[in-house]
This record gives sequence, structure tokens and C-alpha cells, in this order.
Amino acid sequence: MKKKAIISISSNQEVDKDDLIEVITPGEFYHDVNGFHASYDETEISGMEGTRTRLLIQQDKFMLEREGTTSTQMEFKKNNESLSLYNTPYGMLELKIHTKDLKVDVDENGGEIFVNYNLSIGGQQPQTTELRIKIKA
Repeated sequence: MKKKAIISISSNQEVDKDDLIEVITPGEFYHDVNGFHASYDETEISGMEGTRTRLLIQQDKFMLEREGTTSTQMEFKKNNESLSLYNTPYGMLELKIHTKDLKVDVDENGGEIFVNYNLSIGGQQPQTTELRIKIKA
């Protein structure tokens, strides 16, 4: 059964820990045989208005999928590399993600996800990024 949830997403790059981006938004949260799911609509503040973000949360893996004005499918698994295409209204970018750390503490009432990863866009120098997601259902 889907529950209403408050979802908090914060992200910052390791080189500038003071430059924290945080969005708190209403969304939905539920559990099925594939894991925990959360979804929310992006807003003008995130720069992705018209996009729906879906999260698939498993004990050892976390997927972030966006559809709408911006689309992508990103996979985070500890000590794993993945490639993703990030389609925006301004063009497509190739993302290379190397997940260095992933911590998942989620149950039927919500919980927290922490991801530390290197992100390289279009072959540029990778940036270490930290992503924290808190879900209260």
C-alpha cells in the first residue's frame, strides 16, 4: 500500500562541503517484492520541473530514475561502476558513476540512504559527491 511521505534529498561535492543542495518534498513510499520504492515530482527549485523521480531501494543497491523534462536511470552499488545517459532539454550527457560507499537503513516507515560516489560527466575529471535521502512515511 502506498503511503504519503516527506522526502528530503541533500547533495554536496566533497571539494565544497559548504555548497549543500537540499530539497524537501512530498511524495509516496511503499514496499513490494522488489524492495522499497519512493517517488516525487521535481520542482522549479531543482531545475527539473515536469520530471518525476522514482527511487528503488534494496539492501545492497539503490536506483534513481527520472522521467519527464529530464530523464536518466542511475544505479548505485558499493564498489561498482555504472554508466548512465542523462537527457536534459539542453542535450544528452554521459555519466560515469563509481559508488565508493552505500548505506541503506530503510523499513516500512521510511529511513535513510547515504551514497558517496565519484561522478564524471562526459569524460571530465570525476567529482566526489555525497547524497543523503531521508524518507518519513
